[in-house]
Amino acid sequence: MTIKPQNCLAKKPQSQYHILVVEDDLASRSLLVSYFRNEGYQVSETEQADDLTDRVIEQKIDLVLLDINLPGKDGLTLTRELRATSRVGIILVSSKADDIDRIVGLEMGADDYVAKPFNARELIVRVKNLLWRLKAPEQDSNTPKERILIQFEGWVMDGNKRQLQSPEGQKERLPEGEYRLLHALLKNSGQVLSRDQLIDTVHGREWTPNDRSVDVMIGRLRRKLRDNPSDPHFILTAHGAGYMFAGKMG
Repeated sequence: MTIKPQNCLAKKPQSQYHILVVEDDLASRSLLVSYFRNEGYQVSETEQADDLTDRVIEQKIDLVLLDINLPGKDGLTLTRELRATSRVGIILVSSKADDIDRIVGLEMGADDYVAKPFNARELIVRVKNLLWRLKAPEQDSNTPKERILIQFEGWVMDGNKRQLQSPEGQKERLPEGEYRLLHALLKNSGQVLSRDQLIDTVHGREWTPNDRSVDVMIGRLRRKLRDNPSDPHFILTAHGAGYMFAGKMG
């Protein structure tokens, strides 16, 4: 498989990205560590991570590969705790391809999900793509940016801060995936965007029939926009096709 270089990644060597592998199975953990050390990443490892939030901050972790079934706090609980305080990349790793675990993990704020046995090259590409999405805004921080404000029916989305403001003035910072998804829908207001297009926007990869990540994020956005899922006003479902933003812009 040929991996195309990303311009933004070139500005920061892979050795400067710090990956933490949280896995209680020694063989699986050693395999994951070897994959990413061979790719030039700085890698730390642990068999349990009840102190994960503190560790991510202290060790300046960029991305966590987090096993779901851990002694002590499980991976889903750790994902929820970590996402409440950090934007670190989170890829959940599971020994089973369980749609429920996948959906719950994404609901908790994970960026991606892989099931064992996984393809090493695919996992490496997913990690590279996620790091690029997370770090590109920081790497370009010295470049003056035009302020991005999108308004609709009293709501305001500040693209520079990834912040959604309600008509009452309440502000909420959106996770990267939700921001990318809402931004795509707003910029294409009145047009149906397919799941394939939205997956590519959010994750930078092709859509597969059992991938529910976009549907999960749509559900989260509807709740934040106070959109009734049974009779939505802003984000409409085009059955068998995708989603469309139907609110009044400006």
